[in-house]
Amino acid sequence: MTSTQEARRGEVSIRHLSKSYSLNGSALQVLKDISLHVRPGESLAIVGASGSGKTTLLRVLAGLEEADAGTVLVDGKTVKGVGAERAVIFQEPRLLPWLTVLDNVAFGLETGGLSREQARSRARHYVRLVGLQPFETAYPRQLSGGMAQRVGIARALAVQPEILLLDEPLGALDAMTKIEMQQELARIWQEEDVTTILVTHDLEEAIYLADRILILPRGKGGEPRLIPIDLPRPRDRSSPEFVRHREELLKLFGLH
Repeated sequence: MTSTQEARRGEVSIRHLSKSYSLNGSALQVLKDISLHVRPGESLAIVGASGSGKTTLLRVLAGLEEADAGTVLVDGKTVKGVGAERAVIFQEPRLLPWLTVLDNVAFGLETGGLSREQARSRARHYVRLVGLQPFETAYPRQLSGGMAQRVGIARALAVQPEILLLDEPLGALDAMTKIEMQQELARIWQEEDVTTILVTHDLEEAIYLADRILILPRGKGGEPRLIPIDLPRPRDRSSPEFVRHREELLKLFGLH
């Protein structure tokens, strides 16, 4: 692989993407002519009102759904179905209850062809990365919600994807655990240097984690908007600049 190709790993290009569903015999368009470029290693948050197509866009990027029109390119190649270069983290971690933390993380690696020893060695690295080394022999029923989600993150990272797709991964957590997990996600993103695309309803979470925020419109005639978040990391939620971004987003959503 050339250095130019290596530099493009994790690049996402969305070109004129449209998607609709059938509702009571009529077409309901949720995405219309979306075009976007995500740089390798960038953190992008997608926000919007319910029904704006956030999760639909993420599922198309993951290869779990097909668009009606347009294309998605990863590293210059058209996305056709799921791929090892993309990993998805959902709101529920969906752990296998009969496996320990370590074995949950190693499971996909073994089914992907690694030996048990290789899979467990790599799994240990990612269990340690998410701060769960003392709990690697625990079972899912013994974990809190935040700890279970950490296992889900470790499992996704263990396959060493170029792109991490997150669909409201912290939405079910209590407020304090959510803040802690946001800090962990920011740290892991920097350590792993992986392209991250996050769907969230939480505007403050989007500002805390993202380099740019994509706002999807709801209804006909609206245009998507991209908001750059030019704040140093680690980010201070009480800083004037952070508050300014939050006020701007609230105004865009008509909430302030």
